[in-house]
Amino acid sequence: MIEELFYIEKSGYRDSFIHNLDARVKILGMFAIIIAMVAVPYSPMVFTVGTLFFGFIMALWALARLPWLVYIKRLVMVLPFGLFIILFQIFFTNRYYQVFHVIANLPFGIHIYAESVEFAFILFVKFVVCVSAIILLSSTTKLHDMLEGAGRMGLPPEFALTFGMMIRYLFVFGYIFRKINEALTTRCFDPFDSALSYRYRMKQIGYTVGTIFIRSYEQGERVYTSMLCRGYGKSSHIFVTRKPLRAPEWSFLGICIVFTVVIPVGTWLVSSRV
Repeated sequence: MIEELFYIEKSGYRDSFIHNLDARVKILGMFAIIIAMVAVPYSPMVFTVGTLFFGFIMALWALARLPWLVYIKRLVMVLPFGLFIILFQIFFTNRYYQVFHVIANLPFGIHIYAESVEFAFILFVKFVVCVSAIILLSSTTKLHDMLEGAGRMGLPPEFALTFGMMIRYLFVFGYIFRKINEALTTRCFDPFDSALSYRYRMKQIGYTVGTIFIRSYEQGERVYTSMLCRGYGKSSHIFVTRKPLRAPEWSFLGICIVFTVVIPVGTWLVSSRV
């Protein structure tokens, strides 16, 4: 997981048209897709809108020249969190349907409804599209650029400072954790090695976790002291310079906004006529 954290940030340093766009453009564009996808009513039109949105995101991914395996791996890592909730929907009724038809009877009076299965698929499409937009944004934008972009869009300075410190020292913690893990590997210690006694493994893991907590506490004290020496106080904020958007960035943002409006409205008009 720590290695994945470093690799996500490394992906943001690639060179492509999408990577070189201003962070504000990508944040607004991806959040427009997410809001539009969530706002689409729970009906079969979600499949059409979701397919078109997903195709648009994949086209941007290809334009960013990122490996497809990276997208698949990150999507697979997130899927279990959504599937756990989505799969349970097939056993319950919901307020989006008036009539429910049982397609399977299970023990203990549990039923699977056809309408609930359709509702679960709708949730799955919404989940995949929204997560794909987040994956694209995080894979093509550096965390610091994302923070600066949010600051230019009106993020309160207090939040910007807090998030900035969290982003910076998240990687410091990851580096310390990686060093400790490498030290354990050098000493041939494997917490999943069944040849070692369970008590011994738990004892060493406890020492390791305690070491991480102590080093984090000491690092926090050193950082706070150095910040006070540099004039840090309650009125301190991250300085964000002004940066006007270029013509290509305005064009890209306009395309994203128009796309997220035209696709759902157009799909709704076509489905209502049918």
